This record gives sequence, C-alpha cells and structure tokens, in this order.
Amino acid sequence: MRAGLAVRGLLGALLACALLALAAAPGAHALDAYGQIEDPALQARYEEIIKQLRCLVCQNESIADSNVELAADLRRQVREMLIAGKSDDDILKFMTDRYGEFVRFSPPLEPKTWLIWGAPFVAVLLAAAIVFRVARQRGRQSVDDEPTPGPT
Repeated sequence: MRAGLAVRGLLGALLACALLALAAAPGAHALDAYGQIEDPALQARYEEIIKQLRCLVCQNESIADSNVELAADLRRQVREMLIAGKSDDDILKFMTDRYGEFVRFSPPLEPKTWLIWGAPFVAVLLAAAIVFRVARQRGRQSVDDEPTPGPT
C-alpha cells in the first residue's frame, strides 16, 4: 500500500515537472482575453508579419486589415507558427511557397522578381528618353511662320 502511494506521488511529481517544463518552453505562449499573444515582443512580430501579407480575396488589403474568413485563417496560422517558435523568414517562406509571391506586399529581390522591382525604373528611364528626344526635335524646328526659302 505504501509502495502504491509512493509510486503515485512520484508520478504526480513527474507530471508536475513536465507541465512546468512545457509552460517554460520558448514556444509556450498563451493568448489573452482579446486573442493577443501575451508576450509583447511576439505580439509585435505577429502584427508586423500580418501587415506584410496580402489578403488573397481582397488583394489590396493586408490580412491584418481584412475581415474575410481566409484572412482570419491566415492570421491564426501565423499566430500558431509564431507560438511554435518559427522565425519570421520561415513563416514568410511558408506563405510564399503555399500561395506564391503575390501573397507578399514586398516580394524579395530575386532573379524571378527583377521585372517586378525593375519595371518602375525602366518606365521612368523610357519616359525621360522620350521627353528628351521630343524636346530635341522641337529645338531643331524653325519657329518662323514664314516658310524657309528652298533651292529654286
């Protein structure tokens, strides 16, 4: 009988230690009554990440600003990944792999995104070249109202 109590006590102590270890683990963060992560640093990371991800339904809003069900699911998934200890880059990579570059408001500068990043600069250079050429051609034209005499 005493041996049974000792075993129960030992198992209880082990269970208590295991629960304390889980609570002290880096990924163990509880949510407060408002659904925010209790760790302020982790909550700040969460808010920054959800501002960087585009709502796939609304397309002009971040998932932080969107109220559609898909955005809520993506916010929940980001929160769970943060609590699980994933890095910001891991989360963004997961979302990009799953939904494509379109899910990010600012896709990274890679060979496959050079056109996205370079198009505005190319457009400005092209517009400047057109303006320069038109101005140069107009500078060569005569401003007189009378026709210039040609060979007779």
